[in-house]
Amino acid sequence: MFFHLYPYSLEVGCVSKYEFVKEQIKERLQTGQIRPGGRLPSIREISRQFACSRNTAIRAYADLEREHLIYAVPKSGYYAVLRSSQPDDDQTGWIDFAAASPDPAVMPYKDFQHCLNRAIELYQDQLFSYADPQGFFSLRRALEKHLAGAQVFAAPEQISVVSGAQQALYLLASMPFPNGKSAVLVEQPTYHGMLHALDLLGVTAIGITRSAEGIDLDELERHFRNNHIKFFYTVPRYHNPLGTSYTQAQKKQIARLAAKYDVYLVEDDYLADMETGRKADPIFTYDDSAHTVYIKSFSKIMLPGLRLAAVVLPKAMVEAFRLWKAACDSSTAILSQAALEIYLTCGMYERHAAFVRERYQARMHALREACGRYLPQEIRIDVPDGGIFTRLLLPGQIDSDELAASLRQQQVLVRPVHRCFLRTHPKENGLRISIIRTDEKQVERGMQLLGETVDRFRSQKRPVQTGRAVEWI
Repeated sequence: MFFHLYPYSLEVGCVSKYEFVKEQIKERLQTGQIRPGGRLPSIREISRQFACSRNTAIRAYADLEREHLIYAVPKSGYYAVLRSSQPDDDQTGWIDFAAASPDPAVMPYKDFQHCLNRAIELYQDQLFSYADPQGFFSLRRALEKHLAGAQVFAAPEQISVVSGAQQALYLLASMPFPNGKSAVLVEQPTYHGMLHALDLLGVTAIGITRSAEGIDLDELERHFRNNHIKFFYTVPRYHNPLGTSYTQAQKKQIARLAAKYDVYLVEDDYLADMETGRKADPIFTYDDSAHTVYIKSFSKIMLPGLRLAAVVLPKAMVEAFRLWKAACDSSTAILSQAALEIYLTCGMYERHAAFVRERYQARMHALREACGRYLPQEIRIDVPDGGIFTRLLLPGQIDSDELAASLRQQQVLVRPVHRCFLRTHPKENGLRISIIRTDEKQVERGMQLLGETVDRFRSQKRPVQTGRAVEWI
């Protein structure tokens, strides 16, 4: 039995009876007296326990369902979807600064299970037949509203749902663009998945150096003017691997240059939901000439195995992208799309995004503090306020591969940044540090071990080797 009998029949103070019942149930959900996924008492039982009418109990449950703390299963009853607040214990002893996939401890398994069940109830046979390659229309309608909140305004006809952002990048690299050009300009360093796609497709790729301060806009203009640039691939927000973001002025200038030289922009906004600044709009917002393809991933904020991302296309590119998408996989999994639609429209997504953003931001703060305590001054690192990545530059005498191999022996995983560069571009001697699968204690211990290992390498005065000690996959 979950509740004691409350002999209240009038209002409790200034709180109405149904609100009192609701708060009592919510308290037991939040304290774990009702476990996530556990069945709640029936409406009749609530009426008896709280000495209230059935309508009062129904209203309390309806409010809790609107707050997505419980959900109803027809002919079965009500169940808790409240996420467990107990942190998972680290069983392995490893400190993982190399990962890019989300922390399992923050994934909304129970909430999304509710959305999957609800999707099957609502759409039934529609979910298990061939569908529009562009995406489930009701999801695209929900995405229209969701993206507008990030200052990305587009009709459902311009939105395409893809099987993850990687699929979008591969399709865009392979398909023709309205400007008839063929080369792709990429920031250096950049996301290695994009470089891999360009390499496999045999696309001419040109690099432009990006630092913590951004890129040289004069050099960008020279590339746009003198080279046959089909599109410029950019990660303006919380760059992978640098962790830095463009300023508003830089984003406006990039959009202006793209329009001037008829170069398209592929804006990979994979961490849009991690933004901590209120006015940090994407480049898409400043593009008045319809030269920006905007990609929004859902992999870092929720369940990456769903393989869902949204692409906002200029109208001139919609039909071509649809044809390439249809040739690739006919349609993205409809059940996942329908569940995401419910997750977006019922408010669960925004609440989960706020929860994850707060947790990752705390980890980045812990990283900044730990770097100040344990890393020698020769190491250059600029930890941003948000996101999940930062780049650490090493002294010249320390090889990043050998350092990574030594840290691995101490159960600390890091990722050298050289794989984030084109083969022909000068590479940096550094590490990408990710906080996405760590906690504050692991960050503290990991930076301590990294600092100690760097000190040991420096005392040995080892010259940087030209070959690699470890081949990273």
